[in-house]
Amino acid sequence: MNLRRFAAALADSAPVLVLAVIAGAGSFSHIRDTATQHGQRGPMAWAVAVCIDLTCVMAARERQRDKRHGDTRRMSWPTLVLAGGILLSLAANLAQAQPDTWGRIVAATPSASFLVAVSMLERRATRHGTRQPVPSVVPVPTVPAVPDDGDDAGALVPVPSPSADPSQARPADELVAFARRVAAEHEQAHGEPITRDKLRARLGVSNQLASTLLRELRAS
Repeated sequence: MNLRRFAAALADSAPVLVLAVIAGAGSFSHIRDTATQHGQRGPMAWAVAVCIDLTCVMAARERQRDKRHGDTRRMSWPTLVLAGGILLSLAANLAQAQPDTWGRIVAATPSASFLVAVSMLERRATRHGTRQPVPSVVPVPTVPAVPDDGDDAGALVPVPSPSADPSQARPADELVAFARRVAAEHEQAHGEPITRDKLRARLGVSNQLASTLLRELRAS
């Protein structure tokens, strides 16, 4: 199964990758020859060609990252860098062209094809990176909290959702556990069981929910 998936991905991406390599090589040779003709000899001519082509690739990757982070500006810095790199590549290709229409078209083809290949790879990577999984369950909204003004000042006490009906459903286990701790601390400090009103004041809940919690504590 993994082999089939790999083969499908390779068949889908191979034409674009082959186009990028061939077009990049053609554009690279034109830039190198142009640099050589204008005084950049040996390794420096190769360095100029590498700098221009890799600048285009780097700028395309930065545009992809910007899109993943929600930056959709048309004239961002990576976009300007990509445009500048393509213009330099195109100018070097045209400098090697024969001085006629078809000569310029043929010479500009590697640079244009390289731009198309890079944009295709950028588009695929962006679509893959922004794909959002479909949740399998409905998320539960966060229950608000209120500060406890009793002995443990500053603690946050969970409050049930306003849509919940305490008389129709058992309180959440977390709320029961917290009420049990509050009741134990009260009995240890005052030597008597906590009352419904004091439990309600400590938890910041309704009288009905406080009564339900107190019944839960006494039953356990």
